[in-house]
Amino acid sequence: MPEAFEWPAGARAHRIEGLRAAPCDLAIEWLDPAGGLLAASNPLRLVERADLVPFWADMHGQSEETIGTNSARRLAEYARDLAFIDAMCHQGNDFQITAAFWRDLNALTREFDRPGRFVFFPGYEWSGNTALGGDRNVVLKGEDRTLHRSCHALVEDLSDADQDALDVRDLHRRLRAEGDALCLPHVGGRYADLGRAHDRMLERSVEVHSDWGTFDWLLMDAFAAGGRVGIAANSDGHKGRQGASHPGASLFGAYGGLTCYLARDLSREALWDAMLWRRQYATTGACRAHIDAAVALAAPAALHRDDPALGGAPVGRTARAGLGAILSGVADEAVEFTVEILAGAPVERVEIRNRTALLETWRPYGERDLGRRIRVLWEGSEYRGRGRETKWEGTLRLAGNGWRDARPINRFNLDRRFEADATGLAFDGVTTGGFMGVEAVLDDPAAGTLEIATNLVQASLPIATVGFEDRVFDAGGLARRIRAFRLPDTNPHRRVRIARRIPLRRGEDNALYIRATLEDGNVLWSSPIYLIP
Repeated sequence: MPEAFEWPAGARAHRIEGLRAAPCDLAIEWLDPAGGLLAASNPLRLVERADLVPFWADMHGQSEETIGTNSARRLAEYARDLAFIDAMCHQGNDFQITAAFWRDLNALTREFDRPGRFVFFPGYEWSGNTALGGDRNVVLKGEDRTLHRSCHALVEDLSDADQDALDVRDLHRRLRAEGDALCLPHVGGRYADLGRAHDRMLERSVEVHSDWGTFDWLLMDAFAAGGRVGIAANSDGHKGRQGASHPGASLFGAYGGLTCYLARDLSREALWDAMLWRRQYATTGACRAHIDAAVALAAPAALHRDDPALGGAPVGRTARAGLGAILSGVADEAVEFTVEILAGAPVERVEIRNRTALLETWRPYGERDLGRRIRVLWEGSEYRGRGRETKWEGTLRLAGNGWRDARPINRFNLDRRFEADATGLAFDGVTTGGFMGVEAVLDDPAAGTLEIATNLVQASLPIATVGFEDRVFDAGGLARRIRAFRLPDTNPHRRVRIARRIPLRRGEDNALYIRATLEDGNVLWSSPIYLIP
C-alpha cells in the first residue's frame, strides 16, 4: 500500500490503484490515529491464477424516469463510483418507459459499458399482473432492442402498442424469437407466477432477495415447475442506491442484495456466459463474501450448459462440477459435496439443502461452546402479494435476569422504535420474508424467563431452555414467527469448509446448495448443482 494519500476534498469515495500482495486471504483495516478499528474491507482472496474471477452485480434498480429517485445517469455513477459494483442493469417498470427514455437509456448503457472497468446491460421490468405471469426482469445483451411492454398504462404514445406482450407467455415467445435476452422472475409489486409459465431457456435464475424482502419460496416454486435455475439477489431499489441499497424510512423492510458472477473477465460477453451457466451466488445486504461449492463423482456424467429438457446435447463429461452446473446420467449413489465460505462476519449457521429438503443445519461450534449471548429474531411476511409486510410491535422483558450490550440485527428502518434497557426491549419494525431482532449478553446464563408480548406472539420462555436449537413461536402468515437461540460468547469462524457425502435421490432431480446465515444478519445462497440420475 502507499505510505499515505490525500483524501480529495469533497469526495465521497476514493480509489487507490496498483495495490500489490502475495497470494493469501486478507482484509484491509482502516484505523484511527490511536490504532482503533474504524472499518474493515470484505475478505479478499489473492491467487496466482484463476480461470474464473468473481464480479459483483446489482441487476435491478430504477431511477426518476420511472418510479425512482435521481436520474439513470446518477444511478450508474452511484453504482460504479460509490457502491463499487462491477455490473448493473436498469429495470424500469415497462408501462412508464417512453420511447424517448428507452432511446436515452440505450445511449447511457452504451456510454457506461467499459470492459474491464464497468458493465451496464440494457433492460426493463416486464410488469404484468401476477394473473398474467407477474414481474420478470428482462436483461438484454445489447442495445437498440424492441421494448415489449406489459401495457401502455402510463405511456400516452400508442404508436408501438403492437409490440406489447400482454401475457408472460407472449413475452417469452417474442424474446426467444429475437435472441440474446434473459428473464429473471422477481417478487415485487406483482410477484412472478412460475406455475403459470416458466421458460427454461430464458429464465436461468430466480431472484430470492431484494429491497422488497427475502423470498426463498420463489426458488421452491421454480423447483415445483421443473426449473433448474441459479439463485440471484439484487436491490430493485427506488432511491438511487444501486449496489448498496438500504431502504431508509419506508415499508421496504430489507437491504438490497448482490449477485456474484464467476466469469473469465469483466465484459458483457463473459458475464452473459456466466448467467447462461448459472455460475453465481447471492447475498443480502450488499454483503461480499467468498463462496465455493462443488460436487465430486466417482463416474463422470454429462455436463450441460442449457437445461437438458430443452433437447440440446451436453457440452462434455466431467466428474467434478461447481456452482450452477447441470449433470445428467449420474450413476453414483452418493456424491461428495464441499462448500467453502470466507466472510467478513462470523458464520452463524449453514443449511445444506437438496431441492426443498433441508438435509442438515451445521454450525461452526458445538453445544459445549455456548455462552451467555442470545438472539431473539422476528421474521416472515403476511402473504405473497403486494402489502406483504408484517408489522411487529411489542416488548421483550426479562424476569429474574437481565442483559447488557443489546444491539439490533437487521434494523434497516431507523425511524422505527428500538429501545433497549437492562431488562428488555420495546420495539416496532417491519419484516418482508427476512428477519430482524436483538442480540444481548445475559447477566445469568440460566436464570429467569423471557416474556414476549407482541401484536402476533405472546409467550413465556424460560432462559434455561434457550440453547443450541431454535425455540420457535409460529405466528401464521407466510413463515411468520419469533425464534430464540443461544450463541458462544465469541465466534471466530469467518472461514469454514464443509464436506459431506450426500446420498442421491434416484427418481428425481437432485439440487444441492447451501443457505448460510452470518452473525451480521446477512444470508448467502449458492446456486444449486443439479444432478439428474
